[in-house]
Amino acid sequence: MVKMVATLDEFNQVLEDSKLVVVDFTASWCPPCQMIAPKFAELATQVQDKATLVKIDVDENGETAESCGISCMPTFQFYKNKEKVHEIQGANYDGVVAKINELTA
Repeated sequence: MVKMVATLDEFNQVLEDSKLVVVDFTASWCPPCQMIAPKFAELATQVQDKATLVKIDVDENGETAESCGISCMPTFQFYKNKEKVHEIQGANYDGVVAKINELTA
C-alpha cells in the first residue's frame, strides 16, 4: 500500500526520510495515472528497504502539487536529502524503476 500524502506539512515530513523518496503526483480522473497505480504499489513493496514511495492527489493536495511545480499527471519526483534530484513526466514505469535503481546503487 502506497501512502497518500494529504498536506504540505506531511509532504515535508516524508522528505525527512533518509532513504530515496519517490512521489507520484496523480489524479483520480487521469487514465494513465490509474494504469500505472497498481505497478507503482507493487514497486513500493519491492524497494521498501531502499526507497519510500508515496502518492499525492493533485486535487486533494493542490498546495503541495503547486509548490512542486506539477503541470501534468502523472509526474514522478525523486528526492534525496530533501532535495529534488530528478523528475519523470508521464506513466513511464520502466523509467521510474531504472531511476530508483540508479539513485540507490
